[in-house]
Amino acid sequence: MEPLVFRYVDAEVRRAAVAAKPQLNAVDWLEVADLVPGELPPAQQAEYASMPPGPQRDQLLWQRKLTVHFVNPLTATHQAALSATGVVISGGERIPAPSVSVLGTGLESVTLRTSAAGDTSRYRLEVVRSAIDRRAPAGFDPLLNGMDFTFKVSCPSDLDCRHGGVCLSASPTQPRLDYLAKDYATFRRLILDRLSLINPDWSIRSPADLGMALVELFAYVGDRLSYAQDAVATEAYLGTARLRRSVRRHARLVDYSMHDGCNARTWVQVRVNADTTVASANLRFLTRLPDLPERIAPGTRDESAAEAGAAQWFEPVIAELDPSIAVPELTFAAAHDEMWVYDWAFPDYALAPGSTEATLEGHFPQLSAGDVLVFAQAHSPVTGLAADADPTLRHAVRLTAVEAFDGPNHLTDPLTDVEITRVFWTEADALPFGLCVAAAGDIPAGRPPVTRGTAAWGNVILADHGRTVREEKLGSVTGRRFCPTLAHGPLTQAATVRVRRENRGHVRLRFDSTAPAYAALDVQPATARPQLWPHSTLDGDTTDWTAVPDLLDSGAESPEVVAEVEVDGTCRLRFGAYGHGRSPRPAEAFTATYRHGNGAAGNIGADSLGHVVTTDGRVTGVRNPLPARGGTEPETIEQARRRAPEAFRAQRRAVTPADYERVALESPAVQRAAATLRWTGSWHTVFLTVDPAGENTVDRSFEEALLGYVEPFRLAGHDLEVDGPRFVALELELEVCVAAEYFRSDVRKRLAAALSATDNGDGTRGHFHPDAFSFGQPVYLSPILAAARAVPGVDSVQATVFRRLGSTSGVALAEGRLTLSRLEVARLESSPDFPEHGVLRIVLNGGK
Repeated sequence: MEPLVFRYVDAEVRRAAVAAKPQLNAVDWLEVADLVPGELPPAQQAEYASMPPGPQRDQLLWQRKLTVHFVNPLTATHQAALSATGVVISGGERIPAPSVSVLGTGLESVTLRTSAAGDTSRYRLEVVRSAIDRRAPAGFDPLLNGMDFTFKVSCPSDLDCRHGGVCLSASPTQPRLDYLAKDYATFRRLILDRLSLINPDWSIRSPADLGMALVELFAYVGDRLSYAQDAVATEAYLGTARLRRSVRRHARLVDYSMHDGCNARTWVQVRVNADTTVASANLRFLTRLPDLPERIAPGTRDESAAEAGAAQWFEPVIAELDPSIAVPELTFAAAHDEMWVYDWAFPDYALAPGSTEATLEGHFPQLSAGDVLVFAQAHSPVTGLAADADPTLRHAVRLTAVEAFDGPNHLTDPLTDVEITRVFWTEADALPFGLCVAAAGDIPAGRPPVTRGTAAWGNVILADHGRTVREEKLGSVTGRRFCPTLAHGPLTQAATVRVRRENRGHVRLRFDSTAPAYAALDVQPATARPQLWPHSTLDGDTTDWTAVPDLLDSGAESPEVVAEVEVDGTCRLRFGAYGHGRSPRPAEAFTATYRHGNGAAGNIGADSLGHVVTTDGRVTGVRNPLPARGGTEPETIEQARRRAPEAFRAQRRAVTPADYERVALESPAVQRAAATLRWTGSWHTVFLTVDPAGENTVDRSFEEALLGYVEPFRLAGHDLEVDGPRFVALELELEVCVAAEYFRSDVRKRLAAALSATDNGDGTRGHFHPDAFSFGQPVYLSPILAAARAVPGVDSVQATVFRRLGSTSGVALAEGRLTLSRLEVARLESSPDFPEHGVLRIVLNGGK
């Protein structure tokens, strides 16, 4: 066969720079060819000689010889790195990555022999230090030390596969709707505002117009429904109660827990002028107020002015719920205030969507795994001005690894000798958008060159809405029932998460400091706990009380208390009685430390925090690069009245396979589910086959998350296993007649988009999108032909092949339907790199 040649064309600028530095080398291009019999290993030479001539014998030679060419001549240092352990191949889908051995080394190339030929998927060849150290060896460029290739010939295509610009634009902002509309006038205004956005040409507001009649009809219906929700009566029944604490108790009797809202969280950057360590209690933040400095000293007139202002207060989040556990101090480095993403000397460079690593310009040895960085657009890729930077292009990540050293030396770019630091994070924190790092610009078009387009902000900590009140006196117990009220409200409700620790088992924390950054802001009001720590004193005996959601499980001597929040935000403390919780003793004096500030008021916008209260003079300011999230108002009486009976009637267990399917479908990560109950010889096992929503896959993390979701419903004695669907690749061939006035290449592109398995970017998605097919769903030919026929430029279309990939049956084509079994899901991605995922062939006739 003819050799296949692959050239690294996407890095020509850096390749040219490497070529000018002889002591540095890089992979230039790669050639795939067949071995000759003398190049086989001795054992395979004997096997080759014993086999008769034919294709089976020739397969021992096919596509197993790789010749890797380099940019510069190979020096002794380069040749020493090109050993069997220094060259590795990764990738592959059907055939795993083969191992390699060195056949020979030339002046500018090395010849390798693979243990087997690969499949049609993508592989990657890299020159590394060792099998466990994947960094580029000394003398090789860390970006061009490898390249992607395939062992097979790609099919020809009318489409241009060259990538566009690297600086990506942000997605358009979606219109915001007011979901709190409650009366006729508000509903009418909301509907008209929405119609003005989606149909701006309709401007008739006459009451006689049919459209206005429908708008007012819908507003009237909405007003009637809202009025029904707001109806109140007496406290005796759930349906007529007026006080929130009464509704809360009624709902708890039917096993429904009414939540009290949740406070907001945000990532906060603390700016310092020198390295410092600060206690969490010595930092408080508040939103901007006029005529106040950025740093406010406690106990000063500025702090009194801040307390009198209508500012929202935030404080650092402490992970531990137990106040007796020591809180570690916070460490800040002045060099981390603003760092820049390194552009690797490219004139055009960007961090692509989905990136999980970046390189910072400079040496930052104090960065470590667990730190949080915020990547942000610092300069506009169009004008190059910081004032034009998009403030919505900011994203927080939690670092999982940091590389600042190369052995004992600082890590540098060998091309420019610039000190660099590489940082890595998990796919869960992957960038949701592209960030332009450098742009060459276009002077005639008025676009100047852009450098340092993306910044990385460090010294970032998690802060939440609320302000601490210490040792407030609640009074002493007298003869009456003791139910004190807190002076400030609303009481802060902080979300928690259940985390497994090796030495402590499962514990409940305010946040997991090892989880991705997005998880810290993904809060649920149902997990919120009141930020309240009462304590009492009687005859020198001090008791610390614990705030709990209710006293149903409290013992007779348990010092536990319930914080009951009313509609106006006031909070009353209810102590135990009649064997459920300890009752306060006569003359017992109570004080409380608590935090106030809760709900949607804490959902402040980005850069709203502007003042920090601290005694540390090295702290100069504070900002929140991202908006606060998670602030949720307490559940209303109307909501609890509606939800509590529904929760009581809902089946909260899984017994039959249909029950497990129903429970799995309630998870937002699952699109379809099928359950099978089998006897394994010792116990029953439920095999839950799920089709993930979107483009997710059933990997280990997905499986663990779904098992945790289904576990509360699982019947005792049932084991549970989760696996993915059985995908069935399709083979489809269409013969299309193109209209005379259309170009065939344009029609092919439109047909490929119409029958693709992806979102097209214009609000539509291809016919074979993963969400369009599920378990056991047959594939009909007529909708496929209809989708193809709807493409502009298509005169007629007919299917010539319609079957499972690898099958020769014509039954599906004759019947117009391809039947699948219960656990099978159809798939046709038509990717040249993965023909195993389905093949679509389009034969065009006519046109231009």
